[in-house]
Amino acid sequence: MANHWEEIQKKLDSIREKQLFRETKTYQGIDFCSNDYMGLATNPSMLEFFQSKKDIYPFGSTASRLVRGNTGSMDQFESEFAKFVEGEAALLVSTGFTANFGLLDSIAAPDCYLFTDRLNHASILDGIRISGAQKKYYHHLDLVHLRSLLEKVDAEDPLHKKKRIVVTETLFSMDGDSPDLKTLLSLKKEFGFVLVLDEAHAFGIYGEEGKGLVFRDLTLSEIQSIDYRVYTLGKSLGLEGGIIVTKKIGRDHLVNVMRSFIFSTAPLPMISKLASYSLKLLSSMDKEREDLLKIAESLKSSLVRNGFSITESTSHIIPLLLETEKEALFYATGLQEKGLDVRAIRPPTVPTPRLRISLNAKIKLNDIDRLVEELILVREKWRSL
Repeated sequence: MANHWEEIQKKLDSIREKQLFRETKTYQGIDFCSNDYMGLATNPSMLEFFQSKKDIYPFGSTASRLVRGNTGSMDQFESEFAKFVEGEAALLVSTGFTANFGLLDSIAAPDCYLFTDRLNHASILDGIRISGAQKKYYHHLDLVHLRSLLEKVDAEDPLHKKKRIVVTETLFSMDGDSPDLKTLLSLKKEFGFVLVLDEAHAFGIYGEEGKGLVFRDLTLSEIQSIDYRVYTLGKSLGLEGGIIVTKKIGRDHLVNVMRSFIFSTAPLPMISKLASYSLKLLSSMDKEREDLLKIAESLKSSLVRNGFSITESTSHIIPLLLETEKEALFYATGLQEKGLDVRAIRPPTVPTPRLRISLNAKIKLNDIDRLVEELILVREKWRSL
């Protein structure tokens, strides 16, 4: 009989040999890696608001939202958020992962087809897997390929006895790119599928008042035709949690069947109160959004000009591509030693090793100048090995 801990040790040894070993690290230095895109996690006004409310709410929610964990502030935030993004209703859950995972498990089943961008987040892919749906992967951002898959399924099931669902992120967190949302909505109208869009990394930065990429690229009627939109509190809002926007009937359905909602302890009561306040701050940060995107363009231009390879990012997320896991770790360590917190992202999270440079509203032009200077120095050291 195999010894459990010997098996674990062998697995860890293999991970180390491949330069894929991971460990938790405390953060320090200038933030070039977090998802606190608008800097609200450390916003002084947020801290003052928290201190003014800290004696009103209990530390924990004590139970799931269907038992005793629900509070008026949760209901209020759901209503405010749904109105903010022009939705009928919203459901607050403990994390963004829970939102995607639970949503897809709730609306998909073995008797439906589920089309997913190949690079969708693990929370989406895991939700599809546990739902048992018939998976159809389309090439990253390739809506021509998606169309061909939809046409093939229509030929197999011309009477549409099986439901079709398409799910994609609007901004991919490891590549910094986005699908053509206009074309996607045109496909939805033509093929009649249920559409799920994950706005986690776009919300707060794009569109009027930071409402997301759908508000930048689509008409209001197109937006309201999207069946489910998934957002997170853990990025531009500076907090933690996830929220699903859908029709009123869709929310009722999730409350009754979504296992990751029903059987999870509710979010901390203070979170929803802070979220309402954070949403107000976020909506007024147009200048910060404009500056962030200008800095992102400046950094991309500088990296390319200095001979670095980056993805075709159209956003504030700028992946710097490297050849090996060892090289990515070398670069990240060298930058961290200089007070620049950049992290190496390696397989299986991404197909190609990289530094994921994630910009936020607190970053200044002189910060990115320094980053490029240090990258050049690290590259010289790597080449001299």
